[in-house]
Amino acid sequence: MNGVTPTSVTETSVPRFARGTRLQYDRVRETWFIQAPERAFQADAVAAEILQLVDATRPLGAIIDQLSEKFAAPRDIIARDVLALVQDLSVRQVLVITP
Repeated sequence: MNGVTPTSVTETSVPRFARGTRLQYDRVRETWFIQAPERAFQADAVAAEILQLVDATRPLGAIIDQLSEKFAAPRDIIARDVLALVQDLSVRQVLVITP
């Protein structure tokens, strides 16, 4: 382990990209990538939709509401997916969570 304790993610948590990390669209491959120092992750369509809303000011509850409205999907399903993704990316040190 790297000594970093992941923060528990809730709907009041405010995510931001870790320093030197960003979401970037690759026009050649027509896909989204998470660029981080010395590594990159390809973001699937669901992750890209979520991560495009990460702005260091918006709590996860607001992101969940916006996605639920945009896709006319059940809020509880959207919430489960968003919280799981953000928790995973927090553990990977791609996102930093403010409680």
